[in-house]
This record gives sequence, C-alpha cells and structure tokens, in this order.
Amino acid sequence: MDRSLVVRGVLYLGFALGMVGLFFGVQDGDSRAPEAVVIIVCGLAIFHLNHQQSARRNGSVLLVFGGILIHLGVVRLACGVALNSDLGEHYEFLVMPMALAPMVHSVLLGQRAGVYSSVFVSLFGALTVPSDDRWAFFAISLVCGLTAVFATKRVSKRGRLLRAGLWVGIMALVVDLVFGKISLSALQMGSTESWRIFGKACLIALSTGLLTGLFVGGILPLLEGLFGLTTEISWLELSDLNHPLLRKMQIEAPGTFHHSLIVASLAESAAEAIGANAVMSRVCAYFHDIGKLNKPEYFIENQGGLNPHDGLTPTMSALIIVAHVKDGVDLAIKNKLNPRILEVIQEHHGDSLVYYFYRKAQERLQKHEIEKGNGMTDSDDLPKVDEKSFRYPGPIPQTRESGIISLADAIESASRTISKPSPSRIRALVDEIVFKRVRDGQLDACGLTMTELTTIRKIFATTLRSMLHARIEYPKEQIEDAPSDLSRKGGKVFSVEEIEKVRRRRQ
Repeated sequence: MDRSLVVRGVLYLGFALGMVGLFFGVQDGDSRAPEAVVIIVCGLAIFHLNHQQSARRNGSVLLVFGGILIHLGVVRLACGVALNSDLGEHYEFLVMPMALAPMVHSVLLGQRAGVYSSVFVSLFGALTVPSDDRWAFFAISLVCGLTAVFATKRVSKRGRLLRAGLWVGIMALVVDLVFGKISLSALQMGSTESWRIFGKACLIALSTGLLTGLFVGGILPLLEGLFGLTTEISWLELSDLNHPLLRKMQIEAPGTFHHSLIVASLAESAAEAIGANAVMSRVCAYFHDIGKLNKPEYFIENQGGLNPHDGLTPTMSALIIVAHVKDGVDLAIKNKLNPRILEVIQEHHGDSLVYYFYRKAQERLQKHEIEKGNGMTDSDDLPKVDEKSFRYPGPIPQTRESGIISLADAIESASRTISKPSPSRIRALVDEIVFKRVRDGQLDACGLTMTELTTIRKIFATTLRSMLHARIEYPKEQIEDAPSDLSRKGGKVFSVEEIEKVRRRRQ
C-alpha cells in the first residue's frame, strides 16, 4: 500500500478536491477559480518531480498534502475567531499559526519539504483572503514558514522547537509592521493606547509562535508512529546505552558490545563527513550485532580461551555465524526496535562470504582428495563445499547509512589482526576492505559515490589510527620514601603499614 501507484493517484486527486473545497464559501471564490487550478496543478507537478524521495512513499504524500490542507483549515479558523472576537483586525494575521505545516514537514521530512510547504500554503492561503490583504498574507506566511524551516535545520531537543516558534513570532510581528497592519506612527505620539496596541501585538505574535512550536513538539511522537518516520530527537533518545538489549550485551557479550561501540564511532564520523544521518548511524551500529546474544561464545571477541568451533565442521560453524543476522532480526522485532535498525541488522553483511570457514572447508576437501589418491579414504567421505552455504542471506545495504555501517563493521573486525599498527598498515587495510566490498557488489544499492567512499576511507583510517595508537612503556614506579633497610631486601614488596612502622621507630 505504501508504494501503490493507485493509492498515490487517489491521494493526489483527494488533495486537489480538498483544495477546491476550501474555496467554497470564500468571498469572490468563483473569480479566483482559474488561479486556484493553476496553483494546484503546479503544486502537484513540482512535488512529484522535485520531491521524488517523499513522493515514493504514500505515507509521506499523505503527510505533506494532509498537512497543507489542515494548515489552511486552521489558518481560516483562527482568522474567523480573531475577526469575531474583541481582538480586532489589528491582530488578524498574528493569531494565525503560519508556521504549522512548514515546521512539521521540515522536522519530519527535511528542509526541502519544509520549503515546499512554506511556498504553497502561502500561495493557496493568499487566495482565501480578501484582495486587499492578499500580498500581506502571502509575505507574512512565507516569511514565517521559511523562518520555521531554517530554525529547525537540526532539531536534537524538543526545546529547540520553542526557540523556532519564538523566531517565527518575531518575524511575524516585523512583517506585520512592514505592511502597516500594526502602525508605528502612533508610537511617536506617545499615547497610552498606541503603546497598549503595540504591546498586545508583540505578546500575541510571540505567544502564537511559541504555541505553534509547543504543539508541533507534542504531536511529533504521534506523527512518527503513524507515518513510520524517525526524527533526530527520537534517534538521540534511542542512543541511550541503558536499553535492555544493550545492557544484556554488556554482561553476556562484552566483546561484541565493545566492538559495536567502536563501529558506532567509525560510522558516525564517516556519516557526518559525507552528510548522511550521523545519529541514526550511531544508534543502528549499537544494535547491528544483537543477534550474537543467542550464542555469544561462538564469536571470537567473546571467547576467553576455548573455541567451540574446534569441534565443529566448517559448514556447521558457518551456519552458526550466518544465523546471527536472523537472530538479530527476531530480537529486533520482539523488542519493537525502529524499522531502520532492523534493516541495518539485515543488511550489514549483505550477501558476502564467510571467507574463513569457506577457506577452511576447501582445505579439508583438498586434504580428503590427497588421502583418496593414496587410498586412505573412500570417495563417499568427501565433504561437499557449496559456496551458498557460506554466504549471508542479504540483502545488500540499501541506504548510505547501512553501507557505512557495513564497511565500519568489516574494518573494525579486521583491524584487530594488525600486530603492529602503523598509519600505512591501517590505510592499506581500510583500502583493501573497501575495494573488496566494491568489487563484490556489496555497495551497489546503497547510493554511495566514489567521492564519498574516498572521504569515508580517509575518516576510517584517521579514526582507527587514533584508536590503535601505540603507548609509551612507563618505567616501574619506585617508592622513593621507603626506608633503606626495607628497600634493600631483594625486591620483596612491603605493605604501607610495614613501611610506616619502620619510619615511626626511626623517629
């Protein structure tokens, strides 16, 4: 349903009919019908052609078009309430929540969607007001909408929505003054009434902006769940390491937990460098290996000494290793993790080969063939080596963030094999793994360009170099104040109490 062309066509038609419905009951609405039709057609065409990422999902289409319709309905309602109350026409444009839809779309779908929403709610709304106020409404609506978009570029805390609302209120008041809806000439006379009107206008403008930001912050969780979207605020909330799965990993699979932290650091740095979602990359990297919780002892980072794979065939070992992807998906579903996390769990190995055990199986096959040639074994005892049994189920990474985590996971694991890490060895390792993934086709669907891969390689090499740097070997610390008769006794270690007793006797 989310990708159905039929449903999308119905949404487009419903939006057009909804916009036409808004003009019924508007004064001189019939004379503005041609203008309205042109704007509606242009709005649909621009959205479909220039916002393809949002247009591909019917949920996003519904969010954009539904948000515009609701915004215009609320603006008309607020305008009617202002005119029928004792506020008067001075404050008509100040009580309208001009930034409502642009702020919602900017936070949930990005700034491009917010700018689209700002422009078209201003155009559509201008046709619903009297002709004398058309340009004033368009200017105030557009300025407030764009202010909300620019003020919500990176919203990591809900309090920033209130700050955005404050800026919206200030800009609404300024544009209202520019268009003469609130006169400044009366202030020069210093009359009490003129100052009262101006103070009331300031209060109403700031209150409307703050209430808009507060309302948007309140409905964001509902909209995220309803349309399957995740804001940066929610990603930061998910980054809490006290999540039950991460706490369990710390206790039962500490090696995997440490590995996940390093992968998260690598992925976040690389994502930020190329403009991908860095916070999402970090959170998904935390959870990408939760499937290892089912059999943590079969993964080398959690092994204390004994290796359970020593008693298994390479095929069985590969099956256990590959199964951690399916186990991770099951755990993610049971714990209701974000769908993007689930996708990364599925994709972080793609359909790559478990090379170690595949190579081990080939060596066993060669050994059996030699024994067969010497008449030491029967041909029926030869093991079957099928490459499909040693590959992960896939799919390959589908997003830039998933591709980055896939590379970070492979590079972090391989970096542990470097005995004496140096900048040249680390750089060579990073390049080898990245080029191998490219040749194997593992990055074909994630959208990473060669320029971005070059940047990612540099970031990985720099970050790993700082993590794997050599330390200075400190000389053993000697007790300078130890009494000479104790310090000469053949390297024996004495307690502080014994040293203190000798010191007291000497005094």
